[in-house]
Order: sequence, then structure tokens, then C-alpha cells
Amino acid sequence: MAPPKKPVRGSRTGRPIMVLLDALGRRWALRVLWELRGAPLTFRALQDACDDASPSVLNDRLAELRALGLVDAGDDGYTLTTDGRELGAMLVPLDRWATRWAARR
Repeated sequence: MAPPKKPVRGSRTGRPIMVLLDALGRRWALRVLWELRGAPLTFRALQDACDDASPSVLNDRLAELRALGLVDAGDDGYTLTTDGRELGAMLVPLDRWATRWAARR
């Protein structure tokens, strides 16, 4: 996972927003963050919550999200860091908007 200021998909400059959107656009990344918004989850519980995502992909996403400082691993399983919780809180209004948008379709 590229740090800010390194080129990523869709951005030669690596602007922080583009790095974040690239990371969140990867398969299962947003779902992992969403599922961890409550309590810590073990790998197996997280895999179940993610509709049985493949172990290799889930491991890759967790490694990437850990490298970005959004997820951490502890005795109770995987959990959101302070930055991960802050980002997760920003997803809640997006979820509400998406629900209203879908109802209009």
C-alpha cells in the first residue's frame, strides 16, 4: 500500500485523498472497516461477517489496513485504531445518504 505522496491508481501525485480512495477501493477493504466498527473480531469472525471472504484476500486487506494505521491486531482480535474509528464515523453519514438514495431509485 502506497503512503501519501506516492503514485497510486488514478493519481500520479499521490494526494492523500487519492491514496485513501485507492486503499478503500480494494476488494473487502470497506467491508472490513465497516464490520470492525463495533467490537474487535477474530479473523474467523471477521471472515464470517464478510460473507466468507477468502482467507488470502482478507489477510491482504488486513495487512494493508494495518500498514495504513486503520486496523490493529490485539488479544481480542482485529480492531479499529483511533484513525480507523474516525474514518468509520465518517462512513455512517455516507451509509445514511446511500440508503436514502437507494430508496429514490
